[in-house]
Amino acid sequence: MKELWKGNEAIAEAAVRAGLDAYFGYPITPQTELLEYLSTRLPSLSDGKRVFLQAESELAAINMVYGAACAGARTMTSSSSPGFSLMQEGLSYIAASQVPCVVVNVMRGGPGLGNLAPTQADYFQMTKGGGHGDYHPIVLAPSSVQEAVDLMYGAFDLAEKYRCIVIIAIDGNIGQMMEPVEMPTLREIAKKDFGWELTGARGRSRRIITSLFLKPPELEAMNAALADQDDAIRAEQVRYAERFTDDAELVIVAFGSAARISQTAIQRAREMGIRVGLFRPISLYPFPEQELARLSQRVNQFLVVEMSAGQMVQDVERAVERDADVHLFGKMGGLVPMPDEILEQIEKYLPAVETETTFTAEEALVAAYQ
Repeated sequence: MKELWKGNEAIAEAAVRAGLDAYFGYPITPQTELLEYLSTRLPSLSDGKRVFLQAESELAAINMVYGAACAGARTMTSSSSPGFSLMQEGLSYIAASQVPCVVVNVMRGGPGLGNLAPTQADYFQMTKGGGHGDYHPIVLAPSSVQEAVDLMYGAFDLAEKYRCIVIIAIDGNIGQMMEPVEMPTLREIAKKDFGWELTGARGRSRRIITSLFLKPPELEAMNAALADQDDAIRAEQVRYAERFTDDAELVIVAFGSAARISQTAIQRAREMGIRVGLFRPISLYPFPEQELARLSQRVNQFLVVEMSAGQMVQDVERAVERDADVHLFGKMGGLVPMPDEILEQIEKYLPAVETETTFTAEEALVAAYQ
């Protein structure tokens, strides 16, 4: 049964239903509703074993997540861009220690304190490491509240499978909007024996989790293990979606809210006889570069629509064939691209032709919400 949920609260409920043991966080707009929801939801559960704690800062929150992850708990935090920046040192420690956790980043305008409006300008920070050292988190970018719920529900499984960080990357639009959602079932998560978690060494040899490797060969071995982990993630966790790419002469590449808005522009362009498609990365890391490269063998024009000055565009340029043209339409500072603006960009590169193809208002509305 579908119910009306706000994005932040829906993500929080999905985490609870996925077996969240412990949440640590600090309020910051536009993600505060996620924290507020969990502050009442986790203590209300009948098992009495779930932990919610509002930390004194984002620095404290991420290190609390680190401690809970070392104990084998399903743990997470959430923040928005400035707070996410404060967490980077802790995330680097978590990556080096190879313990699983989930982070939700509800992006807002920047740099600096910026504003409270939605943006996608944390792309570099999330996909290129963020903290120091050689590591990559899995970064998943939903374009609807339902997809955010579905990705959140599976995020802990991914984190535990690869012993890594999983980031759910949304912008303020998705965090604040309300949409019909079908919630997954509440899981009964059995306590796992991973073989590495710290639970007290009575009756067994002690285990050590650390990110400090003073001998260079030992640190190199740890980095090699992270590289092997990354190879497995790149081979197994690429996610993307396509619409109207079979006959497209130009393909828009966009994620999150920008992809949703682009769908309306694509629908209008097709009514005008312009063959435009959409390629939507769902995993920002690992980026679907091979799939985009294959698409570029038959499409030689790409329009990257981003709510930033242009960050993902670099990954698109790297992925596509060298003779393909890659154009950028970016909106900065918390401004959101409008369908008419995107359509204007499309018409710069492909002229309209006469066509009898028409789409009803109902079909356009359905397309916009898929």
